[in-house]
Amino acid sequence: MQIDIITIFPEMFAPVLGASLIKRAVQAGLLRIRVHDLRDYTSDPHRKVDDRPYGGGPGMVLMPQPIFAAVEDVRRDCSAHAGRCEVVLMTPQGESLSTPLAQQLAITPHLVLLCGHYEGIDERVKVLVTRSVSIGDYVLTGGELPAMVLVDCVARYVPGVIGHAQATEEESFAEGWLEYPQYTRPASFRELEVPEVLLSGDHGRIAQWRKWQAMSRTLAQRPDLMRQRQP
Repeated sequence: MQIDIITIFPEMFAPVLGASLIKRAVQAGLLRIRVHDLRDYTSDPHRKVDDRPYGGGPGMVLMPQPIFAAVEDVRRDCSAHAGRCEVVLMTPQGESLSTPLAQQLAITPHLVLLCGHYEGIDERVKVLVTRSVSIGDYVLTGGELPAMVLVDCVARYVPGVIGHAQATEEESFAEGWLEYPQYTRPASFRELEVPEVLLSGDHGRIAQWRKWQAMSRTLAQRPDLMRQRQP
């Protein structure tokens, strides 16, 4: 899978892409990630990529020319994937990032992520965009942190990235529930005990206990997820 990230702050990505699961996936050849500086694509001699909004108002808006040039450049690689390429704009106005969405994006051979900034991007850029994605109902300084979240989330569903496939099947939200409680050794710590059922070796009881715990936790902490499951 190839991921191209277009941003005005490329230096923000090195710590995230160069560590942990993402780093190992890149080293193994499961992911190819490139970060592009939008300023490299501007026709302005001073490397300017933003300007004041028409109609007045505060802040600056990213201009269309450098974004068009950047997307057109990185999309040339789409031909190697039979044209299967998603251009994703990270924006609070997009659809919410979720497990089903991450799974859909994980089977796309080529993702191009656009990181907005300032007051946003010129609306005409959206003719390039195939999908807009938000990581929550709040506003951040730019699209860089949301892009990192999306990459980390999507990478988990790329075949081979997670060594144990069951890990993604049982984690929070995989089936619409929060994940059940987890315990490890020792069985007793500061008079806090691991539930007896987990020590029983009875896999049927354990599965039933975990399902009940996931449902109870979801009802207590995220009742909105319970409502979403109702027909």
